[in-house]
Order: sequence, then C-alpha cells, then structure tokens
Amino acid sequence: MSTRTLAAGGYRFIPAVSQYSGGVAAEPGLRIERARFSRVVPLREGFAAIEAHLAAIGRPNAAFCACELRSPAPFTEDGFRAFNAIYIKTLERWGLMEGGVNPVARSNVCPEIAPPADPGFFAFSYTVVDAGAAPSFIVAGSAESEEGKGDYRDNLVARGDTSPQGLRTKARWVLGEMERRMASLGFDWSHASATQVYTVHDFHPFVGDELVRRGAMPGGVTWHFNRPPVQELEFEMDCRGLALERVLRV
Repeated sequence: MSTRTLAAGGYRFIPAVSQYSGGVAAEPGLRIERARFSRVVPLREGFAAIEAHLAAIGRPNAAFCACELRSPAPFTEDGFRAFNAIYIKTLERWGLMEGGVNPVARSNVCPEIAPPADPGFFAFSYTVVDAGAAPSFIVAGSAESEEGKGDYRDNLVARGDTSPQGLRTKARWVLGEMERRMASLGFDWSHASATQVYTVHDFHPFVGDELVRRGAMPGGVTWHFNRPPVQELEFEMDCRGLALERVLRV
C-alpha cells in the first residue's frame, strides 16, 4: 500500500475507497489528537461541532483526518452507498476530496443495544502543530471483506460462519489487514495505544492466541458491542497510536 500526503491537513494517508482512506499518520512537526463526544451527535450537527472545535484551536477544516461513526443498523449494500454519498458531500465542501480521493480514515459501526436514531459521530481526530511530537497514526476500521473489490458480500471471509472457528478465521484476516495498513504508514503493534474490536460475537476463545500473542493489544482491547456497517459482516477492528485524547461534553 502506497501513501499520499494532504499537505493542507498535515498528514499522509492510504488511498482506499471513495468513502474513506485506509489510515492516516501525522507529518513531522504535527501530531494527531482524538476527541470523543459525550454522546453520539447526528451527522449534520457533528460536522458543525467539528468545524467549530477546529476553528477554536486555530486549525483548518483540512486538519480533520479521521472519524468514528455510529449508525442505527447495518446497511444494505445500496443503502451504504447512499449514506456515503451524503457524508462525502461535506468532505468535498471542506476541500478534502482532491481528485475524488478521500484522505479521511473512518470506522462506522452499529450498536446492537440502544442504537442512535440516525447516523452520527462518536469521535473524530485531527492534526495539531507540535514540533516535538512523537509519530502518531490511526488505522481505519476494517471488517472481514477486502475493500474496493465490488460488493462486500461477494468477498466475505468465512461468509455466514459465526462458529468459533469461523470467527477466528475472520479475525485473522482483519488482524492481517490492520498490520498491512500500519506497515504502510510506518508502524506496527508496538506503536499502538488503543485497539478496538466491533462484534456482537464472543471472541474471547481466541484473544490469547490471535491478539495477545501477536502483540495486537499492547494497551488492552476495547470491545464495542456493535456490528459492522454492512449486512453479513461480523467482525471489525481499528487501532491507533496517539499521545492525547479528550472527551467533548455536548
């Protein structure tokens, strides 16, 4: 995987699909910060809050480099495409979609219990100037299907198999994708400050063998009882290596 640089935002990214990039890393002299909302904020309201936060700290909209979304339920393939078209319009307005390439990393998952009524922001990340900053990165969410190959359904790993072995097979593929993306950005698990898993299935039987032994959770693992965003996907992960995170009360 090759990377490109969004100079106006101060970060490099892995080009992937139209709705998001594969991951981002701050350029020298900058660091990535993450801000989590105290509640899920609907998309339009969330974009306004992000724009206001960036303005308040003296950063341009282009500094917006990653986000974590929550949706009411897994989409159909067509529904997911329609949702992404709406989301991308704001990125275009902010001047982030250079030549139709999306630099912003993203996770979009669906809470199984008490989901939001409408899609919205759970968290977002952005670059800030810091001459002495350590390298920082965010890898976008990936479930058990190779992206950019057409429908997710047609490229599913262990499709329909939620047995312990089926879930292990899915997890191995997703972990491999996390590692491929980190390597493209110049990182590995030793640089990760947070590892997140999104599934409604019990993955405890293989946590030791598949995550701990390969060093995939140096800071532990955060399990969100959420489903991936498209029907039939069952296991998703993302990871990041950041020095500073905050909560915004809304």
